[in-house]
Amino acid sequence: MRGTALVTGGAKRIGKAIGLFLADKGFNIALHYVSSRAAAERTAAEIEKKGVGCQLFPSNFEDAEEVRFLIPDVFERFPDCNLLINNASIFERARFLDTNEDLFDRHFSINFRTPFYLSQGFARHCTEGHIINILDTKISRSLIEYFAYTLTKKALFEFTLMAAKELGPRIRVNGVCPGLILPSSGMREETFQSLGRRLPLQRTGSPACVVAAIDFLIANPFVTGEWIFVDGGEHLK
Repeated sequence: MRGTALVTGGAKRIGKAIGLFLADKGFNIALHYVSSRAAAERTAAEIEKKGVGCQLFPSNFEDAEEVRFLIPDVFERFPDCNLLINNASIFERARFLDTNEDLFDRHFSINFRTPFYLSQGFARHCTEGHIINILDTKISRSLIEYFAYTLTKKALFEFTLMAAKELGPRIRVNGVCPGLILPSSGMREETFQSLGRRLPLQRTGSPACVVAAIDFLIANPFVTGEWIFVDGGEHLK
């Protein structure tokens, strides 16, 4: 499978690792970012050094109008787009009683509504392809400290299953559920590593672990509606 991959939130962190990996596999990259223009340009330069094309697509996922135009813009410049990686998301701490309307709407706009409509647009433009949703190990339990965030990822998980059934055989839909891959914003490295030691595998992961799961899903054409936990066994707790 070669063509073009749209990677949302592709400027930094896991999104960047995914984009670089797919470039190594021969995909051109449509790299989405929100506000990290400088980081996106640096990532694009790294991707182009691998001998593939890369173009930047800024879009604010809280703005439904901007989301509506993203897929048509990508297919105008990359008619061979056949892989969508829904990676972009936000992660803010708030329990149920502390979740206000703004936080709720922001999480659902970015983490669920946008992947829903990007997948819909992708399916309308793409003859045959693959959607991979980046979920979270937290879908395996009810993490009330991040109430709205966890709810969006649970919704995206159910969407993955339903869309796989709806879009087959033309388009496969799968998910990857990362755990302790990178420290969240503001987390100390010592705290991150101590959390890893509590897992069954007693260590943290890396973006390469997520990339390996994506590699498997891309390579196996007989897998759809599946999800892979990449979390050191965290979902077993």
